[in-house]
Amino acid sequence: MKNSFTFMMLQRILDAAMFDVEYGKWLVDHHRLMCEMRAAMQEHLPENELRMLVDKCLLHYDAVMSLKSVMARSDAFHLYSGMWMTPAERCFMWIGGFRPSELIKIVLRHIEPLTEQQIVGVCGLQQSVHETEEALSQGLEALFRSLSDTIISDALGSPSDVGNYISQMVVAMNKLSALEAFVRQADNLRQQTVHRLQLILSTHQAARCFLAMAEHFHRLRALSSLWLTRPRQ
Repeated sequence: MKNSFTFMMLQRILDAAMFDVEYGKWLVDHHRLMCEMRAAMQEHLPENELRMLVDKCLLHYDAVMSLKSVMARSDAFHLYSGMWMTPAERCFMWIGGFRPSELIKIVLRHIEPLTEQQIVGVCGLQQSVHETEEALSQGLEALFRSLSDTIISDALGSPSDVGNYISQMVVAMNKLSALEAFVRQADNLRQQTVHRLQLILSTHQAARCFLAMAEHFHRLRALSSLWLTRPRQ
């Protein structure tokens, strides 16, 4: 049993390390793709060519969601903790990633002017996303409260009552397994938000949308680097 536990722990560590490596590769490819997109905008490429590039960006974003989905099955804690992100990015984390409603706010600053129909679409999306975020946040808070209650329900019980301790840990483990579902639902909301934005926006607006997203997270990573290398007094 001890060997089995050790093996599972090592497997999770290896899975987390592999995820971090693959995510690093994704960031490199993402930077290259954004440079290509920026150049296309500056060169005023025909709309059909720009559309192909926007679709390529969308597929690339879907790729990181697939990568996170695999990691969630192995260790949702790794995603939830945000240790695969930089310190500044973790300040804005929400259930294993960025908050979709904040993304909409960031993007809106860079895609104006919007048509009346687009304004209606974006406002509807904002409302829907906000409501889903609230529901997930409240559900997760309730899960953690329930988990805490389970753990401390008999914290001062007899140390010799191993059976009761084990039964409490089994209940706690079953509750904690729900964390994977919350991470998956949050990632699904992030992915849906990006896809739905693309349906509302024009090709050029969608291109600016991806560039705005990329620049936001690039600046957070740059801020983290500056913070970590700042002179110490």
